[in-house]
Amino acid sequence: MDSAVAGQGDAIRSIAIVGGGTAGWMAASYLARTLGHAKLDITLIDSSEIGTVGVGEATVPAIRDFLATVGLTDADVLDATEGTIKLGIHFADWAEPGHRFYHPFGLYGVPARGVPFHQYWLKLRAAGHDLPLADYCLCTQLAEHDRFLAPPERPGSELGVFDFALHFDASKFAAALRTLSLSLGVTHLDGRIEGVEQAPETGQVRAVHLADGRRVAADLWIDCSGFRGLLIGEAMGVPYIDWRNWLPCDRAIALGCEPVAPYRPVTTSTARPAGWQWHIPLQHRIGNGYVYCSDYIEDDEAEAVLRANIEGPAMGEARRIRFTPGHRTSFWKGNVVAIGLASGFLEPLESTSITLIQSGLERLVRLFPDRNFDPALAALFDRQSTLEFERIRDYLILHYCLNRREGEPLWDRMRTMELPEPLQLKIDAWRAQGELVRYEWETFQDPSWLSMYAGFDVHPRRYNVRADQFDTAELRATFDRMRKAVDDTVRLGVPGRDFASQLRR
Repeated sequence: MDSAVAGQGDAIRSIAIVGGGTAGWMAASYLARTLGHAKLDITLIDSSEIGTVGVGEATVPAIRDFLATVGLTDADVLDATEGTIKLGIHFADWAEPGHRFYHPFGLYGVPARGVPFHQYWLKLRAAGHDLPLADYCLCTQLAEHDRFLAPPERPGSELGVFDFALHFDASKFAAALRTLSLSLGVTHLDGRIEGVEQAPETGQVRAVHLADGRRVAADLWIDCSGFRGLLIGEAMGVPYIDWRNWLPCDRAIALGCEPVAPYRPVTTSTARPAGWQWHIPLQHRIGNGYVYCSDYIEDDEAEAVLRANIEGPAMGEARRIRFTPGHRTSFWKGNVVAIGLASGFLEPLESTSITLIQSGLERLVRLFPDRNFDPALAALFDRQSTLEFERIRDYLILHYCLNRREGEPLWDRMRTMELPEPLQLKIDAWRAQGELVRYEWETFQDPSWLSMYAGFDVHPRRYNVRADQFDTAELRATFDRMRKAVDDTVRLGVPGRDFASQLRR
């Protein structure tokens, strides 16, 4: 027998997840569903005495892949979580006060003869045709006109390609996943961990001891204990890389309010002098928050700014959150894998927290170890996780460094700071002739970067010569036809308030 197969006798038999909340219950349901054939004992340990951050209410389209994997439908989750549809992010005042644009979950225009659409758009701009790029994105126009369509399974061209994500109540989402996980055989233990038992020869975690005297042992441990990093940080001693030099926002205040204005199918991010404010529409409330840098504003003043800029009466108490952007130097050490906030954190500017949970779980299942915990698997997991964090970090920095908000200390600092080399290369390539550079483990693809460059009115010095395959008159006629096709399709959409019934159909 092949030795690679003979080693299956060392298969992992038990997994313990430390921490509930969104990360813990996503891990429980995903592992139970994808590894159900392995007949693993999966236990989730959390304490009802300890709260969760639980303010993340926005996602990206990848969440729909997660839901399909664990066996939930979009409509079911929307019903269970008071959720709404998200077609992208609406950015207000980021370039400068009064300026706005979208980061949509869709493509722009149609490429031709191997040339990206945006190069033809740049050619027309050079010829004096100042056409808004957003006019050629169906997803943006649906959002702008408060309309919704289910994405077609077989769009006629790239012009019809778009997707959507969800807004939801994070605590209700975790509750729905808890119910699902328990139905899949996951064991839930409510108890506060008072001690971690480690093997003296390897440092691996053997068991945890609960305050009521129970001892829980497992082969593999998933640390979902939040910022504390109970296992990966405190027990395994893995350090944390601080990125405040590049992303200085280090605090947030979250506060719900009653909905007053009509629902729009987008997350709205509005720039403020010391940071930015989120607005997330749910069925039963608006999620609001102010992410800011404590170097430039005090907590009380930040809360006053937030309260002055919500659309309806406040609901509940404001929650103050302190965080350090960055990540652990290792995401997987020994028999401990960190998922969610225990692994790292990036401000929720592009709703990536849940995405990082999901990608970490997908990576873990793909590299799933046996009880020998081959260090090659952990090394690959760490490399891919680090790259993913760095790519998202650079995309977030892009939002800040392209600003024109002169005279405001935070924004002046972000506009003039030295950038990470991979990001500087990307910006330089775009400014040269509209080249979009793609690296390994990019979460955000070319259309997302294009939306930022165009949204901030950062235009290249020239377009690519390949766009001269068509003359200006031909291009303008084609662009007019594309614009009409987008407009005609938008009119087929239903109002945002009818999104749920449209999804069920």
